[in-house]
Amino acid sequence: MKKAVLFDMDGILYDSEGYYLDGTVKVMRELGYQGPEECLYETVGKTADGTWQILYDLLEGEYTRNEIQNARDAYVRKHPLDCLSVMFPDIPAALERLKRHGYLMACCSSNQPAEIRRCLREMGIREYFSCVISSEEIERAKPDPMIYLMAAEQIGAEPENCYVYEDSTPGIESGRRAGMKVIARKDDRFRQDQSRADKIVLNAAEMCRYVIGGETK
Repeated sequence: MKKAVLFDMDGILYDSEGYYLDGTVKVMRELGYQGPEECLYETVGKTADGTWQILYDLLEGEYTRNEIQNARDAYVRKHPLDCLSVMFPDIPAALERLKRHGYLMACCSSNQPAEIRRCLREMGIREYFSCVISSEEIERAKPDPMIYLMAAEQIGAEPENCYVYEDSTPGIESGRRAGMKVIARKDDRFRQDQSRADKIVLNAAEMCRYVIGGETK
């Protein structure tokens, strides 16, 4: 029986959500958005396509989705994310511990494929993941379960033997719909509803204790 832990990336392997949100706020202000910053929290956990649609709606069609994307991409190129500097410090030890206990691992992210590869490489943790899947490579993004079901299939683990480690509302729902046990890393900053998770933990070390210890509550 194969057992697995399937990881989201942003907000799970590294603390990137604040970086992306800060960039989104700055770009939207430059484009003339005058609404509350909290409305932009809706982009957390969304795919790129979902993000552009939210921003387009908030700007009331004043700019095209391509124009918004180009402005956001220009900001990211000018202010690249240093993945290693924002990696959660207990991640390498957690991955190594899961590996020692025989768990297979996958990275399932809504980020773009090239960015996923870059960040895993810079953090030095690519070797731990048997497969890496971006939502851009599948037909239906989170909260649809497709990305997690595909990961389980690729590594040969049944859904009931998989844990999903997530932080966002769409990601948690994706894992639930896949029939997997969902562990959420607690984060109160961006109004994410984590109530559907089977377990809420503070960090990756606590996640490991839960998985390996086989807690049921």
